[in-house]
Amino acid sequence: MTAVLYQFPISHYCEKVRWALDYKQVPWRAQNLLPGLHIKTARGMAPRSSVPILCLQGECVQGSANIISWLDERFPERPLTPADPAAREASLHWESRLDRDLGVHVRRFAYHYLLDRPDLVIPLFVHQGRWWWRPFLKLSFPRLQAVMRKLMAIDDRGAEESRQVIEQTLADIRTTLSQQPWLAGDGFSRADLAAAALAAPLFMPAAYGLPWPAQLPRPLQDWINAHEDDLAWARALYRDCRSGSVPAR
Repeated sequence: MTAVLYQFPISHYCEKVRWALDYKQVPWRAQNLLPGLHIKTARGMAPRSSVPILCLQGECVQGSANIISWLDERFPERPLTPADPAAREASLHWESRLDRDLGVHVRRFAYHYLLDRPDLVIPLFVHQGRWWWRPFLKLSFPRLQAVMRKLMAIDDRGAEESRQVIEQTLADIRTTLSQQPWLAGDGFSRADLAAAALAAPLFMPAAYGLPWPAQLPRPLQDWINAHEDDLAWARALYRDCRSGSVPAR
């Protein structure tokens, strides 16, 4: 019984699910898709064209938060959703906010700079894909770039808005973690997982599974260098928890 994760390797929402599957020790394999060409495949399994989509024994679930909830129901060992009602509500509230304020804005902020560097971003899109993806994407990249910028409002104004939202969200996370060891409840939960996974493109951990660029575009790299302390908690979570084992705090 092996779950199939339909994903973009670059997607931090997909990384949320990869981490949840590994944490819960559910056997799975990846079915990587190419942005743009993924739409027909996704809509054949789920209502929307977005990934991640997780399929197991004829059942498919779409969206990282929905998938984590489904995994906790189907595989109750090592739950990511706290049993305590107050902690459960807090974890779900944090995850919802993080999906919106880190997920959306980290993506827009990073792509604003990466989309102008196809030499950096194309290898991330085609990682572990079919042999023809790279030459195909090189030819079609201008169209994909235009579509992504339009759909996600990726421009100077959008990038500046996203920078501000990211910085405020990171500040709120640090404030919470200065008062308690975990974002919600008395242990590692889906809130902590979501926070670290969605912030990961800003510090590029090896456990994410991508061949990160050695050097990012200067404005993005400068921002990352200036915010190393703001991301220290996320690096620690990847170091301590991404393998599936969670130390006491």
